[in-house]
Amino acid sequence: MKITIIQYFKDLFLIAVLFFASPLFAQKKINLTSPNGHIEFKFMLTDSLPVYSILYNKQIIIEPSSLSLDFAQTGLFGKKLNAGKAAYRAGVDDYNLIVGKTKKVHDEYNEVSIPLQESKGDKRLINLIVRAFNDGIAFRYEIPAQANWHSYELASENTTFKFTGNPMVLTGFLPDYTSSHEARHQWLSLNEIKEDTLMDMPTLVQFPGNIYMGITEAELVDYAGMYLVKKNGVFESSLSPLPNQTNIKVKATLPHQSPWRVMLISNRLGNLIESNIITSLNEPCAIKDVSWIKPGTSDFHWWNGDILPDTTFPPQEDFNFNKYYIDFCSRNQITYHSVIGYGGYPWYTSDAEGYGVIGPNTDVTKPVPTVNMDQICAYAKSKNVGIRFWVHWQAIYPDLEKSFAQFEKWGLKGMMVDFLNRDDQEMVNIQTQILQAAAKHHLHIQFHGAYKPTGLSRTYPNEFTREGTLNYENDKWGDIITPDDDLGVVFTRMLAGATDYHLGGFRAVPASKYKIQYTRPLVVGTRCHMLAMYIVLESYLQMICDYPEAYEGQPGFDFLKNIPTTWDETKVLNAEVNKYITIARKKNNNWYVGSITNHEARQLKLNLDFLPDGNYAAEIYADAADTDESPNNLTKSISDITNKDIITVSLSAGGGAAIHIYKKS
Repeated sequence: MKITIIQYFKDLFLIAVLFFASPLFAQKKINLTSPNGHIEFKFMLTDSLPVYSILYNKQIIIEPSSLSLDFAQTGLFGKKLNAGKAAYRAGVDDYNLIVGKTKKVHDEYNEVSIPLQESKGDKRLINLIVRAFNDGIAFRYEIPAQANWHSYELASENTTFKFTGNPMVLTGFLPDYTSSHEARHQWLSLNEIKEDTLMDMPTLVQFPGNIYMGITEAELVDYAGMYLVKKNGVFESSLSPLPNQTNIKVKATLPHQSPWRVMLISNRLGNLIESNIITSLNEPCAIKDVSWIKPGTSDFHWWNGDILPDTTFPPQEDFNFNKYYIDFCSRNQITYHSVIGYGGYPWYTSDAEGYGVIGPNTDVTKPVPTVNMDQICAYAKSKNVGIRFWVHWQAIYPDLEKSFAQFEKWGLKGMMVDFLNRDDQEMVNIQTQILQAAAKHHLHIQFHGAYKPTGLSRTYPNEFTREGTLNYENDKWGDIITPDDDLGVVFTRMLAGATDYHLGGFRAVPASKYKIQYTRPLVVGTRCHMLAMYIVLESYLQMICDYPEAYEGQPGFDFLKNIPTTWDETKVLNAEVNKYITIARKKNNNWYVGSITNHEARQLKLNLDFLPDGNYAAEIYADAADTDESPNNLTKSISDITNKDIITVSLSAGGGAAIHIYKKS
């Protein structure tokens, strides 16, 4: 869409307002531009509050938006401020990711630090730190140590986002701050969003002219998780309150700082997914020896209903049950077997009913009587399979050291930590403590029933993945997940990073034939759509959730046996919000390409110019002609290709394509 003449003059008028409305600002401009010049951040003090604006390619997308902090004991910080001398610097962040969508990161940015100090009273000082990257803007509030201010209780952070015009928004609405962040994403205009309705992050905004913005946060440490609400037509931050009250969001001693408020910005949708801003805004790796960190795939028998074949032993949580799945993992190069429990009860001693609660005598250092953990771990090791646990977070906290020391003694490699369901400051700190303690004992972590990632996998690469999204587990009880839902997740939640999704259902049916099955659950979308999801979704621990007989001998399972879960490069080949996406990811000398579509069939042309020179073979898994009735059917073909070729893939409704590209010898 081209910018109209009316829009052009409107933008000129807004720029004039930004520069000349305030006498103070006329004397002191504080502007920051991205290294490539496409993104501009403009700051000014007004008679009421500090405001900022953002332009992309000279087009205003964020109109003057106010910034302030409201402290419970000392009141609002934002009025009657003086801006000190702005300190500018240019930076380059070059680093390697242990786990991630790319291996080597090179991020250039320009930064400005703006000291803001009250002109009266205690003269509190807060620095606004702003970074402009080539693919986005980030800023944070930094409160340094100072003579008359030693600690604070924050009642609200009032960061606002006043969008130009009436852009389209893709977001998920939540009832309150206590949730597993599993909202369905809705696509609606800004004007259609109800006032004072809680929105999860990341949230995607599409402006006229196909300018895209993804709003989220980075380096969430010792602070409350952030949401968005619309008030008087403007998006505003809303922080999760500390437990058992509603007023206080953050308690801290100085110095202290907020997480980064991040806006990924581009006129190419794929740039938001390829961006490394989130990890670049986090601290370098804090783990000295990372040789034990081994991302990969894992089974997860809870999803399939703890299925066993006909056996000579009673089905229960014991060695024989786990041996069945360990042998399956060993035969098929699956990295980990998950010890979970059986029939709705966990593997560890507990006087509570079911997985979702703990009792006063719950003890994760004592397995149930039928489980010999030394025997299970020793057998798995002999089969070159790692063992990981599922645990309720309250079963390991607060005595993380006792639990993790025993896990390491058994030979455990990691765990899924479940039912966290909060992102207040207390819970944020608990999850950081879990990562730190787990690293000490060489354990990876998969957070389930948890908030979005914020880039901590750079600092603590033992964080393999997070849930924080509606996913295929819901197919077990009838809240059916559709290919349209998958696309909604890709363009919102995945902007933040690794996404735990319970992949691997191999019993696809047409939507008209779907029914609830708690055991052997059904899925909708084609088999190739499911295969492609392993490439499209970023996650350093991809699950293969179905039972062995659902996979072995089935078309497409060979593709999953060697699928990587961390990548050297990621490129988005094509994308349209809520409709389709194709992502190519590189591992060593191999490329994996995944395309998925929504409920509409379509053809996509894939330009292979991202490949280096040379001759390649493309192993293509594509929807069969009859997938409308038999969605598990697929075709497999091998084509000779070069980087001058364009492949056309035909996707059925709810379909996909998965391609493995390797260099010919």
